[in-house]
Amino acid sequence: MLGKLVVITVGMFSFGYAMIPLYKHICEITGINILALGETQVPGASSKAKPNSQVDVSRTITVEFDANARGPWEFKPELRSMTVHPGELATVMYEFQNVQDRTMSAQAIPSYAPRQAAAHFNKLQCFCFSQYTLAPGEKKSWPVAFVIDPKLPKDVTTITLSYTFFEVGASTPAAPTAHLSVVPSGVEGS
Repeated sequence: MLGKLVVITVGMFSFGYAMIPLYKHICEITGINILALGETQVPGASSKAKPNSQVDVSRTITVEFDANARGPWEFKPELRSMTVHPGELATVMYEFQNVQDRTMSAQAIPSYAPRQAAAHFNKLQCFCFSQYTLAPGEKKSWPVAFVIDPKLPKDVTTITLSYTFFEVGASTPAAPTAHLSVVPSGVEGS
């Protein structure tokens, strides 16, 4: 019985080990998984770089950048607006400075106007994905790389990207509580 279990275990290990080269060979023969191949290895590919065919050059979108800070620090976009074609990769930098005399952690939350633009505004890189800790007086610049989906409705020609930057982990005052007093029935209060 022990011998059979050893043979089965060795056979399973060998099969698992052989799957990687076997998979690659089958994919090469059938043409499946050509995304893993280099550009020059794809059948029919030329070495000349082709422009991005997903960019809609027939229309432009004005993207306005806004920054709101909830606390004593400076936060602003490098540009107030830019014009892009849907499908085109664009990048804008946001500047942040901790002007306090203490270390603080903060995060940004994005919002979009008009609201239907949110589904078509694809951020590839954004400082809003993480929290950041800055030392007193420290200044940082962070990029926002984005692409606007060409399926954006034609009537939308301007999108406003707004960030609200707020401190996280700070002590927040407790919410006020209402004191309810029960008045016995038949007794009128003033």
